[in-house]
Amino acid sequence: MIWQPEPLEPCQVNSIQSIPAEVDEVKRTIRAAATAQKSSTWEQAEGSPLPLGVSWIEEEQAFNFAVHSERAESVTLLLYSSRDVVNPLLEYRFDFLDNKSGQIWHCRIPIAEISDARYYAYSVSGQAVFYIHSFDPQKVLLDPYAQSVCFPPDFDRELAMREGSNAGRAPLGVLTAHRPVFDWAGVRSPHHESDAIIYELHVKGFTKNFNSGVDPSRAGTYAGLVEKIPYLKDLGMTVVELMPIFQRDPQEGDYWGYMPLNFFAPHAQYASTRDSNEQHLEFRNMVKAFHRANIGVVLDVVYNHTCEGDQRGPIYSYKGFDSAGYYMMSGDPVTPYANYSGTGNTLNFGHAHVRKMVMDSLRYWKQEMHIDGFRFDLASVFSRNEDGSLNWGHAPIFSEIAADPELGRLRLIAEPWDTGAYQLGRGFPGMTWLQWNGRFRDDVRRFVKGDAGMIPDLMRRIYGSDDLFPDGRADAYHAYQSVNYITSHDGFTLYDLVAYNEKHNWANGNNNQDGTNANYSWNCGHEGDEGVSTDVLALRRKQVKNFFCLLMLSNGTPMFRAGDEFLNTQFGNNNPYNQDNATGWLDWSQLRANQDIFRFFKKMIAFRKSHPTLSRSRFWREDVDWYGTGERADLSYESHSLAFCLHGASQNDDDIYVMVNAYWDSLQFHIQEGKAQEWTRILDTALASPEDFSDRGEPLGTVSYVVAPRSVVVLLRRRQ
Repeated sequence: MIWQPEPLEPCQVNSIQSIPAEVDEVKRTIRAAATAQKSSTWEQAEGSPLPLGVSWIEEEQAFNFAVHSERAESVTLLLYSSRDVVNPLLEYRFDFLDNKSGQIWHCRIPIAEISDARYYAYSVSGQAVFYIHSFDPQKVLLDPYAQSVCFPPDFDRELAMREGSNAGRAPLGVLTAHRPVFDWAGVRSPHHESDAIIYELHVKGFTKNFNSGVDPSRAGTYAGLVEKIPYLKDLGMTVVELMPIFQRDPQEGDYWGYMPLNFFAPHAQYASTRDSNEQHLEFRNMVKAFHRANIGVVLDVVYNHTCEGDQRGPIYSYKGFDSAGYYMMSGDPVTPYANYSGTGNTLNFGHAHVRKMVMDSLRYWKQEMHIDGFRFDLASVFSRNEDGSLNWGHAPIFSEIAADPELGRLRLIAEPWDTGAYQLGRGFPGMTWLQWNGRFRDDVRRFVKGDAGMIPDLMRRIYGSDDLFPDGRADAYHAYQSVNYITSHDGFTLYDLVAYNEKHNWANGNNNQDGTNANYSWNCGHEGDEGVSTDVLALRRKQVKNFFCLLMLSNGTPMFRAGDEFLNTQFGNNNPYNQDNATGWLDWSQLRANQDIFRFFKKMIAFRKSHPTLSRSRFWREDVDWYGTGERADLSYESHSLAFCLHGASQNDDDIYVMVNAYWDSLQFHIQEGKAQEWTRILDTALASPEDFSDRGEPLGTVSYVVAPRSVVVLLRRRQ
């Protein structure tokens, strides 16, 4: 099934028809009136260059407008009523002698002069470069700092992609004078350390399915997530990471949200109400509800590119204000936009105003929305200089974020690569940031799959990846900076990882050419679910438990994707970026069908949270001893087994003994520490539920244990 456009209802527009007679009567130039007014300050007469965007000045009962455009020759502010979004109710042409400071155009207009204007936009003229296709005065341009975006009923993406006017069919900023102050009283942002477990979810896909149990009027919305908080608490989650919620083009087919139109407005189509003021209220209520439940909220943010694409893409905002001022240029007229994002364009962080826009956006989401952290998509773009080269030393935006008294203290997570750079570990300039550890994902997948030669790599990943995040005197990284994951939105679900050898992305419309081929998956002997045997299904369930065990037993910050806890499937699609349908939505019927897997995940999460010795600020060092089936770890190429004992005394915790067998035959492990009666078996992934996880622990009879093929066993020795 191919993506279908989302319904457009966020604008309260009574009519889209032209009303020329009324416009002739009402439309006028504001500047003369503003100049005639006896202003007490220069700012009242000319406007202020800061803050950027539109600001309501309560004491003056006026709006201040400010927008950055370095190369523009003229800028005109367009104001629209709710009755007509084709013909501007008012136009204000900026005079650079009065309304320009440096590279910022600005003005201040009393509300008495605005009449019943509700929406605003800009028209910009300048010296056009034919192969870049910018500075088209016929295009209606959205303010990059707009905090609410209106899509008229006749909104048309195609018109923004070709010559000519798109009046009445372009996104508009929303004027809001009296948004009430939100009451955050009594709710504090949670702070999680050793108990931090990140749960990645899609706002719409989490509750949109009819079987989600959410009221249909709130399914697929911010409010719908609130209804699922009891479920998340029951599972044991402490941090939710929301896939992108920045406003995007609803006609692009970007279900995932990684093609942002704007960096300040919440995606209107995720709100249960279409009123622009209520969208912010609903989002804040969602965050407040999560905080009341002691769950932190991290936003997956996309600052490396926009939905405007390359020279063939639409002109919505940044292109029209100044393509070369916002985007990296390649110098090639055939492909003028540098493309380190893989989506057609790349924002230029060598320009101070681009960095400022991102900083202002981050502050907005922190201060106004109380977000607890950010996961930065393709964060290596932040490291690129103005010419696209990599700054391996001190890329400016990292020091700017670190110096901010609020932002520097948040949970900052990098995807430390882009299409042309891989900076995982100490190669990434954000020294104190957490990082998605793609090596953990790949090495654990290969080990559980049964690849040879993986024991040394597995040991490093379990230990906290000190090869990538060294804690020597010069570097002093922390173990928690490694965000360990096996699955994310980008790739197979955990069930599909054990059910498919190949990707099955035909529904995406790209002839199965999209999505990675490096999945390191194994279907356990049968591709997909059609005609699968009970033995294969049983092996798949065991492999899922093995994966989750290793994730929860490793030092670092664990993350997993929503639905893995009940074997949600995408039917082998490892890149459903445009599947706004049953493929991309969670199927909650699987929760009822796979209660044993849900129980195991829940128990494993609780086990990790109750044993802080597993997740530490620092590496385990002398507290861990590595073994094999005997007294020494077998590091040979053909080895598929490992054991270790993690001593918890330094953390006032119990001792944990882990035996891992990825071999296809049973192996007898000899427990190397203590006496048999000191140890109890907590879990054995080879056993059926509920014997696979025991809360009280099953006592051992001997100091040897036969670990079944492809299984993990965990023992516990209570502290004295």
